[in-house]
Amino acid sequence: MSTLKVTNIQATGETASRAVSGIAAAWLNSTQVGTQAVRDSLNISSLTDLGTGQTQPSFASNMNNDDYAGSVYFMASASEGYTGFANDHVGGFGNKTVGSFKTYSYATSAGVDSAIHDVIIMGDLA
Repeated sequence: MSTLKVTNIQATGETASRAVSGIAAAWLNSTQVGTQAVRDSLNISSLTDLGTGQTQPSFASNMNNDDYAGSVYFMASASEGYTGFANDHVGGFGNKTVGSFKTYSYATSAGVDSAIHDVIIMGDLA
């Protein structure tokens, strides 16, 4: 049996290549508290603060279409006086385009900035 070793992978028809270790089309670890900031990411070029609990990440390389799938996770942190997982915020995606998407974080029906704002995007790059 042979072993194929590569650093980057590019699907037929895509103009952007992805690192083999980052099979997701994009991922993001950021905070919405205070000045929104990216801690680490893949294929995310910037964040726009749209208000309390609202963030718009932009892709460095566009998606092929706006039908990509994603998962988002929001949570307060111990530094905010919370502990455990009882402080999960709810929310999700809105307004997905090939170049960006919006996320919304809520707790008890009001927008809330989350200390942990994690997103994974799966789909084809343009």
